[in-house]
Amino acid sequence: MTRDAPPPTAVGWAAPPAPVTMAEPAWRPSPRARLLWAVGAALLWLPVVAAQVVWAIVESGRHPGWHVAAAVVTAVLAVAHVGVMPLWRYRVHRWEITDTAVYTRSGWFTQERRIAPISRIQTVDTERGPIDRWLGLATVTVTTASSAGAVEITALDVGVADATAARLTAIAGSTQADAT
Repeated sequence: MTRDAPPPTAVGWAAPPAPVTMAEPAWRPSPRARLLWAVGAALLWLPVVAAQVVWAIVESGRHPGWHVAAAVVTAVLAVAHVGVMPLWRYRVHRWEITDTAVYTRSGWFTQERRIAPISRIQTVDTERGPIDRWLGLATVTVTTASSAGAVEITALDVGVADATAARLTAIAGSTQADAT
């Protein structure tokens, strides 16, 4: 038997598996997701900026070149993160629900595709943090019987999130399979 041959089965030789084509999820998050992600990124840069201000005050002019260089590097990185990441992330993030599965694609630097069969759903939750509430957004979290963790559909309009959670609950409730 050569390494290129298909593995044997009880009946004979197995046919090579057919190529699987996975459709891309169709729906984007709310357009306000870009603002949500930009605000979140800006909040991450606040401690760095605060530390540089404290450093500049404590040093009070002893090494102005270092302060200027650090401020320029911080400004460039912060503007790139706050300005580019939300746009890139919005282009990547997708979600879709069918009668058989929940599909998501997320990330910006590292991208992840998740498919959760409806029969594996255990709970469906919605979550709204302070910035989400301010922007009228919510996240739907679908907990499954999977060691990979929950599937999150982020930055949906509140009405869409509520309708999605209700639809998932209805579909999962009508499924006869055990979600274990």
